[in-house]
Amino acid sequence: MPDGRTLLAGLYAGGPDLQVANISEGAAVRLLAADERPLVTVEVPLFLQVPGEVSRLLGREMLAEAPVWWTEVRASTAVEEAGRLAGAVAGRLVAVLGGTAWPPEEAHTDVVTISSGDGEAPGLSGPHAVDVLTDRAAVVFQDRSVVAATTWLTDLLQTVTGAGRELQIVTPPETRLTLPTRALLTGLPARWIVRNPADGYYDGLTGAVLHWRDGHFIPVSADRQLAEAFTSLAASGTEGSEHQLLLTIRTAHPVTEHLLLGGALEACWQTLTGAPPAGWSTAEPVNLPWSPRQLTELARTRAQKSAPTWLVAVGTADHPAIATLRITHSPAGVEEHITLALGYTADQPPPLDALPALAEIIATQHHLTSMLAHLRPARADLTTPPHREPPPVPVSFTLGSDAAHAVGRLRAEAAPGTRPTHLGPATRPALHYALGDGTDHTAWQRLQQLKDHLNAL
Repeated sequence: MPDGRTLLAGLYAGGPDLQVANISEGAAVRLLAADERPLVTVEVPLFLQVPGEVSRLLGREMLAEAPVWWTEVRASTAVEEAGRLAGAVAGRLVAVLGGTAWPPEEAHTDVVTISSGDGEAPGLSGPHAVDVLTDRAAVVFQDRSVVAATTWLTDLLQTVTGAGRELQIVTPPETRLTLPTRALLTGLPARWIVRNPADGYYDGLTGAVLHWRDGHFIPVSADRQLAEAFTSLAASGTEGSEHQLLLTIRTAHPVTEHLLLGGALEACWQTLTGAPPAGWSTAEPVNLPWSPRQLTELARTRAQKSAPTWLVAVGTADHPAIATLRITHSPAGVEEHITLALGYTADQPPPLDALPALAEIIATQHHLTSMLAHLRPARADLTTPPHREPPPVPVSFTLGSDAAHAVGRLRAEAAPGTRPTHLGPATRPALHYALGDGTDHTAWQRLQQLKDHLNAL
């Protein structure tokens, strides 16, 4: 673990005139210029115990295997020399402790001289030191191959949106998002901005061509003109040969002293991959070995503060899978909202035949409310590239026994277009509706008809 003395040696890469400050309640150390301009932020080391996380987030060429210590060194783009200073801090840590810096070409052990400035750049103070701050947006630059939902990013997102601004993440066109990052950006006022030499700037999720106006990036036209780089599918080379199986699951558990959460998610992993999740955490990289008991304890502690719990779980490298899990309290009990994605290469057919059995396990053992399964051609590594991907196609929908009872069994069984399969006890079954094989887009019509039928008064 990087100790205080070694960290101090790294921070001296900018000479003795720089200042040091603890930020984020001690979760990071910031190196400041003599005039208090933010230069470099070094996060508290994370003990990474889950195999495969280093290569998942940094690339297959990174062969470091868990357990390792992971720490992030981030430079402010507001000061020209800050990037070299961050490389010097990282290089000195590796020189003393061993290990690897990424990107390797950025690490060195030179002393970096910081030029004097005209004072602190406006708006760049505070716990996160964003690159550009206006009344409308906080802009950060992420020049990395994969943008993960790190503790820094999740804290920044909460701080920025809580202040009424939009978080805007600017990346090069080679960058991809992890599933947790995409989930965060689509659920809050945030935007992924791709910097492309041919098209200028565009939205990495919608493809809308963007420009900088009135202190933030916005679409250039009301009809959302699409960037050519976004509409081309040639950038990935995997469409049609690789697939993602997507599950959206809701459970509702009675509140009891001995309640253990995470069981539905573990059942999914066990049924579809033959093994439980490899690890879990409140952010990426995922650092803790899988433990339903520990995640339940965390959720119980946060519930005492009337706060929901948001978690990430990952699988092993040979069975790519990643999930987000949100735990909340409601009148129905303790609810789990699960989004699970599993990746399959061209020689690995998705196990669609296993979905009815999985639905029955969750319905009879884990208080299922509903489960929706989709299939789509997309990257098996489960990252999101900055170009258009084929939409997912519904495969099946399962209604838990309590939900089916609330709708009315006769009505639920009389849904148009599909006849449900009974799961569990005959007296109070869950209902599983097959919608297609993942290739027939008319399954969307069947799903909409089913929802309209079940929701009708």
